[in-house]
Amino acid sequence: MKNTIAENRALADSLTALDNALGVTGNEEEVAEMLKKEMEGLYDEYRTDPLGNQYYIRHGKNPNKRVLFAAHMDEIGFIIKSIDNEGFARFFPVGWHDDKMAVNQDLVFLTSEGKRVYGITGSKPAHLMTAEDHEKAVKIHDLFVDFGTESAEETRALGIEIGDYGTFHRQGGFLNGGDYYSGKSVDNRAGLAVLVEAARRLKGESIEPTICFAGSVQEEVGMRGGGALAAHFEPELMFAVDGTLTGGAPGLDYTECPQKMGGGVSFKYYDWEPLWTSGNNVPRKLTNRMIAVAKKHGIPFQREVIMGGGTDAWSGSITGGGTLAGGIGIPMRYIHTAVGTVKLSDLAVCADFIVKYLRDYISL
Repeated sequence: MKNTIAENRALADSLTALDNALGVTGNEEEVAEMLKKEMEGLYDEYRTDPLGNQYYIRHGKNPNKRVLFAAHMDEIGFIIKSIDNEGFARFFPVGWHDDKMAVNQDLVFLTSEGKRVYGITGSKPAHLMTAEDHEKAVKIHDLFVDFGTESAEETRALGIEIGDYGTFHRQGGFLNGGDYYSGKSVDNRAGLAVLVEAARRLKGESIEPTICFAGSVQEEVGMRGGGALAAHFEPELMFAVDGTLTGGAPGLDYTECPQKMGGGVSFKYYDWEPLWTSGNNVPRKLTNRMIAVAKKHGIPFQREVIMGGGTDAWSGSITGGGTLAGGIGIPMRYIHTAVGTVKLSDLAVCADFIVKYLRDYISL
């Protein structure tokens, strides 16, 4: 088992710190504070906007050439919709969930005062389920959160109220000290960690374009932050740095999902979410340039074509008069669950590609 933690200690530490922060869509403040801590000393100018996007700007030799790298800070989660007389809370999903992943989970909720309150999801016991019940997943709208209280007053005394956000209560970490990291929100704290690492590697260098490393908000509910980022920074080029699906695990063949863990950086060619009619057909001049840089520097890469997904590059690309936008993908397993998994060496390759692309930068 190869261990790349020692040679990428700072990257590993950034990933761990960012993943274990709480930041359900619409409540990304704790992640924003962690990102600011990780980015300390690596930027020239800091900005934010009314939506909550975070901008870390590094001035280049040419202020008219602006490049934006966006990684979303938010994670999927839950929001309290009601509290009954017995103290149990019902909730809505925030972002896309697979119903069967939400039952019998440890959750943590963040109150309006910033207090952490812990609960568990419950449902009808298996002993009382019908044969039909056993054949289907328990729907999220049939679940409830048990806070260990016996009345609505007791639950509210903990600080819990309608509108509070929660997520999976899990401390992420490296599996058996190896290269694989598993956590509740690698989608997309891994992307943030890559941006921090790229900024770290570029510290003190004189680069042609002005660079913005940005943490975006509300990506998981419609890629809302990317448009605001592009409108605010007005880049000539934008990249969304986000996770991508991989094959290779049991039941998921490479013919269905050809991206590989350990395959290096993924270059997005096409994504589309038919339900929202969102997606990005990346202009060939950009993908050609990405591949040219990767080949020049011997950076392992793979091509990505995906259905049913999207990134901030979509909303950024159609903002204002339009923005040239593409995607830099990080291979992931089990995303949108409590055990999302990434390979540290893939993150290091992604950071290396960003650095090399900027050192060789040309306007397209």
